[in-house]
This record gives sequence, structure tokens and C-alpha cells, in this order.
Amino acid sequence: MSRKLLWGGLVAVLLAALAVALPAEAAQSLRLRYKTSATGATADQVEPWFDLVNSGTTAVPLNTVKIRYYFEADSPAQQYRFACSWAVVSCSTVTGTFQTISGSAAADRYLEVGFTSGSLAAGASTGDMQLRFYRSDWQTIRQSDDYSFGPTRTTYGDWDKVAVYQGGTLVWGVPPAGVTDPSPSPSPSTSPSPGGPGGGSGVVFDDFAYTSSSDPQISAHNWTVRTNSGGPGVPGASWPASNVSFPVVSGSNKALQLRAATDGTAGGTSQAEFLHQRKFFEGTYATRVKFADAPDSGPDGDNIVETFFTITPLAYDLDPDYSEQDFEYLPNGGWGAQGPIMYTTTWETYRNEPWLAVNTHTERTASYAGWHDLVLQVSGGTVRYYIDGTLFAEHGGDYYPETPQSVNFNLWFISGGLLGSATPRAYTQQVDWFYFSKNEVVAPAEITSRVNAFRSTGTTWKDTVPMP
Repeated sequence: MSRKLLWGGLVAVLLAALAVALPAEAAQSLRLRYKTSATGATADQVEPWFDLVNSGTTAVPLNTVKIRYYFEADSPAQQYRFACSWAVVSCSTVTGTFQTISGSAAADRYLEVGFTSGSLAAGASTGDMQLRFYRSDWQTIRQSDDYSFGPTRTTYGDWDKVAVYQGGTLVWGVPPAGVTDPSPSPSPSTSPSPGGPGGGSGVVFDDFAYTSSSDPQISAHNWTVRTNSGGPGVPGASWPASNVSFPVVSGSNKALQLRAATDGTAGGTSQAEFLHQRKFFEGTYATRVKFADAPDSGPDGDNIVETFFTITPLAYDLDPDYSEQDFEYLPNGGWGAQGPIMYTTTWETYRNEPWLAVNTHTERTASYAGWHDLVLQVSGGTVRYYIDGTLFAEHGGDYYPETPQSVNFNLWFISGGLLGSATPRAYTQQVDWFYFSKNEVVAPAEITSRVNAFRSTGTTWKDTVPMP
């Protein structure tokens, strides 16, 4: 980059002005250390690993910081996806987005890394942040012509070809010469917005304060109580509206309750589902669910599936626009696995006959009976699943959704998984509340604060998310 040198008294005047104008935390106290574990001219994925250091005397709120890694796209139309493999500060707080830039022969894109929360103390560093990005078609990526790439940087060291912004001010690094560099995009919000207690481009909140499955406010709020036949579950099972109710669970607080019952026959089996319209895509989904390990009555042992999930319907076999992200709890096991077991599954597509599943999943054999906070973050090419504030799974690549989805809760029996008993039995699953923030990555702890803020004002329902 060419630079004009200022001299004499003009230098002193400008430096004095800057010293007054910039707040202490915007001084050049931050520096970026970089290394890569993918050193080839081409690679399956680019791996910029960062360690952000605060050399100043005051703490830096990480949600004011943006890190930009500049590169040359393989083609003008090529799309990329970001993932955080591991980070000392927790991948749950790290975001990654891509922007197009112009005016430079050295780069036409950048990866912008940000943070949803946290503070970097004076004299401290973030520690290892093992980041990566890759082509959306998973083809080999060329990185030899990337401005920020350092093929010899296999150990951490200061690297000024990666830029660091704090509060919108460049505080470290040298962007490519001639680049028309847009202002850093805003960090995901962790404070209230005009739409209510927190929210990105819109919020849906429901406290499920309905009277019954026939309450007209259910459809007014764009929920549907399923009554039509069909899968999943036992062929021939019914989906009666009466299997959805809203009992009081504590004080005056109500919950959505799903019921599934069986006597071991298809005709004597009923299941339940409660779903919202298809308008949800990137952002943060959250709910509080009570799972059960045993039926409320009758013998135990049926393969029951207790769920919270998002879905785009399958239009035809191997439909590429299909997507699904599932929390599925199987207290008695199923699908060849012993229970209790929790599955989180992210789907690209599938075919019914002959069966072909294109998905990735993470499972954990443990009891999840009782109340649990479930959080699903869909952002930057990565789907993250949290249970009670702890990262449970992280999926991405071809499994990342491409189209708007609906939100669903259902309770159903696996076909072929019923006990050989004619004694009636019934299972229930309860849901305390549901929250969604569009285009925003919200930390699990912050969601609880937002839900409590709605409840403190007596807000039982809010929907500011437009249809796509």
C-alpha cells in the first residue's frame, strides 16, 4: 500500500488530535497473532487460526471487535462457509461472515470474525481460535493468491495482513491496497432492541398461555395443531387435537403438552404434533422442554420419540431444498440403539424407497428426563446445538439449510417399536416456552434473560418475523 508521509508540525498536530479524539480502548492495544495448519497452495479448507492479544491497560469488550481475513474468491459466484473447530473462548461466542470488496487486485472477499460476548482483560489473550472456511460445494480451494494467507506461519506470531477493528476503527493490520472497505458489520446483539427484549431482524416468543387446542389464538399466532394422518410413526396412528393441551405447570404458568398413547395396535395408537408456519431460517431457536423417561401410566418400554425440530418439507426424492435440524430424545432407545439416548441430526435430504439418508448426527447415551433448555444456532454455515448451555453438537457443510423452515414439536412412536402388550399406556412431553431471533446468534444464557424480560412485562406472545 502506498502511503503519504506527513512531516513537521503537521504530524504533531494530527497526533495530538487523535490522542484526544480516540477513546482509550480504541488505541492500538490489540494485536493479532496468526498461524495456519493448512499450508498448501490448495486445500480442502482454509484454516486461519487466531490469537487476539490485548496489550493495553483496560479490558476490551469482545463484541466490539471484528477480525478480517482477506482472500481472493475462486470465482465471482463462489460461496463459502465458516466453521469454528475449537476456541478457548468457546465456539459458541465466535461468529463468521463473508463480505465482497472492490478496488484491490489483492483480494475481493474477506472473512469477518466477531464475538457475541466476553471481555478480553488487559494483558490477556483469547488463546487459540481454530477457525476454518471452505467452498460450499466442497471442492478444493485455492489459497496461494490470498492476501492474508501465510504459508510459512505454522506457529503463532504477529501478522499484519489480518486487520482488527474495534468499535469500527482499524486498530491493527494493513488491509489490501486500494480496497474499498465497508464498515464492519454489527455484532450479534446482546441487548434489547426496538422490537422487544432482544432480537435481530425480528423475534417470535410464545409462552403458550392458551386455553385448549381449540383456542382461536393458536391459529392467530400461526401455530397449527396437527390432525391429519401420515408419518412419522406407527402407520395408521391418529393425530387427534385432544392430544395437545395447555396445563398449568407452576403457579399460573402454563405449558404446551403433547400426549401419545397406545394399546399396542395401530388403531389404538395416537400421537401429537404442534407446528408453526414456514418462515424461519438463520438465527437462534430456543425452547425449554420437559422430557420423560417413562409413561404416565401403563407398562414402559415403547420406542417413543420426544422432539423439537425445524424442517423444510421434502418435495421429491433427494430434494436439495429439503432441510431439517432435530433434537430427538429416545428414552427407550430405537433405530438399533439402546436408550436413553439423545440425537441431534442435521439433514441435507433423503429418499424413501429405497431408503437413503443424507444427514449427519451426534448422539449421547444418557437420561434427559426433566426440564432442559434447548438452543439451536443457525448461522455462517454452521448449525450448533446446545443443551442447558453446553455445546452438544456442531454440524455444517452440505447439511446447512438453504430454505425457510417451520418449527415443530411432536411426540410419536417408532414403527415396529411398540411393546407386545395390550395394556394402555400414555406418554407426555411439555414445552414451557419458545423463542426465535432472526439473523442473530444469541448465547444460551442471554436467551434466559430475554424470556424473563418478556415474562416480567406480562408478554405471553410476540411475533415480528415477516414471511420470506
